[in-house]
Amino acid sequence: MALEVIGAGLGRNATFSTKFALEEIGFGPCYHMVEVFRGARRSIPLWLDVVDGKPDWDAIFDGYRSTTDYPACTYWRELADYYPGAKVVLTVRDPDSWFDSVSETIFAPRMMDSLKGSPIEKFMAGTIFAPFGDKVRDRAFMTDWYKRRNDEVIAGLPEDRLLVFHPKEGWEPLCSFLGADVPDKPFPRVNSRDELGSASDEKGGLPADPAELEAFAGAYCASLKEKAFNQT
Repeated sequence: MALEVIGAGLGRNATFSTKFALEEIGFGPCYHMVEVFRGARRSIPLWLDVVDGKPDWDAIFDGYRSTTDYPACTYWRELADYYPGAKVVLTVRDPDSWFDSVSETIFAPRMMDSLKGSPIEKFMAGTIFAPFGDKVRDRAFMTDWYKRRNDEVIAGLPEDRLLVFHPKEGWEPLCSFLGADVPDKPFPRVNSRDELGSASDEKGGLPADPAELEAFAGAYCASLKEKAFNQT
């Protein structure tokens, strides 16, 4: 199975909402960081090979029709070349809002400290943090990098292959772009603080043990999906 949709939006750009939306309109399963964690014992070695310059994209995405979030978004260009028939969705938000969000959650010290010395730390360093060096707390650097990076995505793809999208726009732009029917239900909404934010707070970060991480991520994803489609 080849990927049909590549999510180029960085983490903390409504990637969970987009994952659930893509699955709802027929482009599932959708690969997301939570899928890495749900199958950590298989997935982490494959992504470490990517970090070492030896990607096996077919093995990584076996059984998946789409992607969102890290780590796949880091490799949007490589994936777009490898899967030339796939369309690309770039989810976006205000750069300062993105910086605030990542600083409080997936880039927070408590998150990274919980993984020190584990294979997961090396995986995340290579697939997420490599562009930042020691600048991850520097708002001006990070927001400028965010804008330049998204501009590179937009400049690097033909207009008919790329959708720049904010989930607040709802189903119509996404469904029109992908040729899918519009579901008769609200667009899934995930509270931004829930995207491995508050859930990991309870543990002081993420479990470093791969087996524990798999159990945590599986239960977490199921709970989040239920909330996303049952908005009050």
